[in-house]
Formats: sequence, structure tokens, C-alpha cells
Amino acid sequence: MKQHIAVAISGGIDSLYTAHHLIQSGHDVTGIHFMTGYGAFPQIQAHRDGQVVAHGNPDERTVSAMSCLSARLGIPIHILDLSDPFESLVVHDFVTQYQNGKTPNPCLVCNPGIKFGRVLDFALSLGADSLATGHYARVETASGVARLYKGLDGIKDQSYFLAFLTQDQLKRALFPLGCLSKTDIMEKARAAGLSPIAQKESQDVCFIHDDYKSFLLNRPGFCFKQGEIRTSDGKKVGIHRGLHSFTIGQRRGINCPAAFPYYVIRLDMASNTLVVGPKEELMADRLTVRDPSWIQHVPDFPLTALTRIRYSHKGTLATVHRHSDTLLDVTCHEPVLSVTPGQGAVFYQEDEVLGGGWIV
Repeated sequence: MKQHIAVAISGGIDSLYTAHHLIQSGHDVTGIHFMTGYGAFPQIQAHRDGQVVAHGNPDERTVSAMSCLSARLGIPIHILDLSDPFESLVVHDFVTQYQNGKTPNPCLVCNPGIKFGRVLDFALSLGADSLATGHYARVETASGVARLYKGLDGIKDQSYFLAFLTQDQLKRALFPLGCLSKTDIMEKARAAGLSPIAQKESQDVCFIHDDYKSFLLNRPGFCFKQGEIRTSDGKKVGIHRGLHSFTIGQRRGINCPAAFPYYVIRLDMASNTLVVGPKEELMADRLTVRDPSWIQHVPDFPLTALTRIRYSHKGTLATVHRHSDTLLDVTCHEPVLSVTPGQGAVFYQEDEVLGGGWIV
């Protein structure tokens, strides 16, 4: 059945092929490029055949890039300036988390708040039935209930980043790449004569173009101070230049010579102390998760689920107990490495995402 589908267009090959695939499938497709205030396209000449509608005041390079993509795809593209909400919701949270000694994952904030929040709302205002993105994940809706599943490409699977979406958001979400591999996409895009405006793959932290330490230090009001480096038994072994430079499990950059490598075990914000130790001290089998978000409904507890404690983590079986409405106690069946406050814990049963919460 023909639908009016909006596609979030970044300029990369994944979103470009997503739009192409939906057009070829016979749908009425509209592109939406949302500006964060941190993106930058190369200088290119605008295509006169492009259909671009600006909402706000996009820069010339963005208009030129979207005009070219509009002409290539044969669809109108709306440019939506979300710089202010992106700054207040995603970037502010990122900086605050580091200031509080945590290691944030901004994609887990952006997807429900910006892409499937502000962008989806805008798509619906244009009369679209749904919003498609280039995520490698799958969503299936039956009997009025939406379920989220891993993408079939195990290397590119991005279901982890979508774990905090709500039922209403998932019911309006399309992920056409979920059943394809990255190799498939590259081959199909090449055969269709598609080439991206943004040549580089998108990064986990799209708004940082240098390194996160420099980014933080350039933020107004970001504060840090040097402090002591101590082992877990209290022995002083050095001085650090700010806890923002470290995350749990980090080995490089500690600069404390010892008979064995030191790893970051804990960031003690109260005393501004960096706690280090051998790799064995990074192993843990318990964690606490706050503000759980469930895709369908609150499950029955205790819950046994495959639990991923970061995007790169393959997951471990764990038993989840409900401590309160806002806290979960998670006991892993095997110890895991580097449980990191600020990251998301995402729960799966086989390939299905049940939901997730924030590690505290």
C-alpha cells in the first residue's frame, strides 16, 4: 500500500539509500534534514532542480547539499533547524554527565528526543504516515503493538541506540535497512548510481569533530581541577589533571608507572580522586539501573534477559529485579568488564529489545 513516508536525510549513504529504496517501492517520499548546529558540508554548487524548503536560516552549504540530494532523488527535502533543542537536550546532557563523573551516550538521548521526537512531529505535520531512518534495526507491528528487533547485520546492528523509543514512536518508525547488510547497501547504492554528500561514516558523537576533551574544555562554565590518583586500597600513585579525561576501564593516559598496567576503576567525585587498579578489579556482576523504559509494558520480575552494558558489548545473561518504580537491580550470570555509570543498559530476549535504563 502506498504511503507518505518522511525520511531523515543526513547526507550519508545509509539515509540516501533508505530514501531511494522507499521511492522504488512506490511510496510518496519527503526528505527531512535536521540541523544540529554542528554539521558541516563541503562547498558544492547548488542544483537548480532541487526542491528545498527551509525552516529557519540554514547556511549556504547545507542548502546546496540538500538541493543536490533532492535533485538526485527526485523528492522535496525540508531543512529543519533544531539547533536549539539539540543543544539543550543532547549537548547539555553530554556536558553535564561528564561534569558529574559519568560517561554519557548521546545517541540514546537524541533518538527519542530529537529524531523520533521533534523530527517525527514535524514529519506528521507534513502529513507523513511515518518516519524512516537509516538505522540497522527492525520494527514489526502486529495487533497494534510495535516490537523492536536487532538488525540482521550483526556488525552494524543499531537496535541498542533505539531502546528508549516509546510505543507511539515505534509505531511510526520505519527501518528499511534492518534486513540488509552494509555490504548489500554499498553494492545496491553503487548499482543505483547513488553517492553521498557526507563521505565519512557518521560517528557515535556527531557533534564532536576533534576530541571530546577539547570539546568539554571549550564549553562555557565547564569546571575541572587536578586531584590525586589512588589505588583501591588507598595508596597514592600520582596526580590527574581532571576527572573528565577518564572513563571506567581506560588504560591509556593514566601515566602512573607500575609493575602491571593500571586501569581506571572508579571516579570518586566527592574527593576528586581517580581510583586505579589491575584489570581484575574492573570485573563486576551487579549493577543498578535507573529510569527504566519499556517498549511494550513493564515485564514480570524477576526477569532473565540478555543485557548489554554498552553499544560494543555483545551482552551477558542477567537476572533483573525491580527495586522500585525507578530502579532496577541487575545481577549478571557471569562477571562483566567495565560497568560504566552514564551508559545505557539494554535488555533483550533473543533478538527482541525489551527496553533499557541508565547505569548508575
